[in-house]
Amino acid sequence: MRYLHAMVRVRDLDASLRFYCDGLGLVETRRKDYPEGRFTLVYLGAPENPEAEIELTYNYDDEDYGSARNFGHLAFAVDDIYATCAHLQAMGVTINRPPRDGRMAFVRSPDRISIELLQKGAPLPPAEPWASMPNTGSW
Repeated sequence: MRYLHAMVRVRDLDASLRFYCDGLGLVETRRKDYPEGRFTLVYLGAPENPEAEIELTYNYDDEDYGSARNFGHLAFAVDDIYATCAHLQAMGVTINRPPRDGRMAFVRSPDRISIELLQKGAPLPPAEPWASMPNTGSW
């Protein structure tokens, strides 16, 4: 058996690509349009292991996907959790669970997919504004 990918449905492909690529630094590995089926598939990978992909499924017709809480979350190891959170925050992304411990944070994609960010290696020393920042919403 070989792990292939996790699939998430997205409502706005451009907003999702901005979040996953510009925000998190993932790269598009391939794309396939299926106009007859009225959907597009875009595969994204992390630079350090692009073979473990996320498949973004964009359906041309509007659908109600609910709150997406039954999915769980995607997790990424990052070089500097504070810099990653600051970058996402500057892009307008809410830091739902700030990295108060220098180790873990949670954000949500434009489609409310929960994303866990974990500091590579040892946690960073607690630092402001993160150390005193409260949780916002749910993740």
